[in-house]
Amino acid sequence: MITQFRSFDRSVRLLLLNQFSINVGFYMLMPYLASHLSVTLALAGWAVGLVLGVRNFAQQGMFLIGGTLADRLGYKPLIVAGCALRTGGFALLGLVDGLPALVIASAATGFAGALFNPAVRAYVAADAGPRRVEAFALFNVFYQTGILVGPLAGLALTAVDFRLTCLVAALVFLLLTVLQWRSLPARAGSASGNSVLADWRVVAGNRRFVLFALAMTGSYVLSFQVYLALPLASGSTVLTAVLFAVSGVLAVLGQMRVTAWARARFGPDRSLTVGVLILGLAFLPAVFGGWAGLLGCAAVLALGTMVVFPFEMDKIVSLSGDRLVATHYGLYNTIVGVGILLGNLLTGIAFDAAARAAVPWMPWLALTAVGLGCAWALRKSASRVDSELAGSTR
Repeated sequence: MITQFRSFDRSVRLLLLNQFSINVGFYMLMPYLASHLSVTLALAGWAVGLVLGVRNFAQQGMFLIGGTLADRLGYKPLIVAGCALRTGGFALLGLVDGLPALVIASAATGFAGALFNPAVRAYVAADAGPRRVEAFALFNVFYQTGILVGPLAGLALTAVDFRLTCLVAALVFLLLTVLQWRSLPARAGSASGNSVLADWRVVAGNRRFVLFALAMTGSYVLSFQVYLALPLASGSTVLTAVLFAVSGVLAVLGQMRVTAWARARFGPDRSLTVGVLILGLAFLPAVFGGWAGLLGCAAVLALGTMVVFPFEMDKIVSLSGDRLVATHYGLYNTIVGVGILLGNLLTGIAFDAAARAAVPWMPWLALTAVGLGCAWALRKSASRVDSELAGSTR
């Protein structure tokens, strides 16, 4: 892995290290924010939900804006601006007690992610060139390592004072802001020169891309169940922590080998289908219940995500035709964000219904059905594209 890391251009290496640091800073704070709001600040449940919900909406709902700005202003300014804004947002979260100020701080941290996420992915794709799949596999290794390290650092800091956690997280993003401003080479976006609305019409009118995003929404709903369904079923904070650790460690240790194997065995499009199928089948061990079933589910979910992620990121660039790449990433994240919201709502309803009907296996089979349906949709989509390409060459 170290050899592969060194083989990339300096800009890609810097972005990978930055993504690790971004996740360390984010995850040292966010897992403990709800407890701080409800216990330390004694906010009502609806207020806690409002603060957390505003952050999610400000990120998921604004990805398209962030991607559009990245294509027009360049990738570096949006990455720097996003890190700077998150610096202020995290510092504010640790310094204020009133609900209006907390909402503003939460919105700032969310919008910051909407600014730098599409830009980072588009930048990596541009500078990795034909090695995009390999670059995004490494990207996921650094991403998952940050998720592993961040909560542990946050746990130690929060044991002293949550405000200290906020200020240290803000310092991480301040250092990132300075580092990227000084060291990250400028990289122009892939703007078309048309108006914003014209660009949005082009992206939204990219039928193959939109269908791909809709089909992949189900995969995000499935992988997100590490945060929802598995903790609900475990009923134990210790087991929940173990489930997260299993997912992260497997990704860090196995990502590069899994990507190489999938590309050699299946190729890009079939790897996506196989990966989503694995995500769906991951919930079958949970049908049998118990720690072993949930750990098996977490492990197979991690495997499915490892198969999917690099080829998914590469596919978005391919479908964009290397035009408005960050805008495509932005719309993609917005679409799947809405899908996650609806999927989590339906998953929660399914768990409630299963509890009332005394059929605890029902939600797991429903999630498996989602995975099978998404894999079928991806397979049909790939077959249709192959047919169109074959017809165009006759």
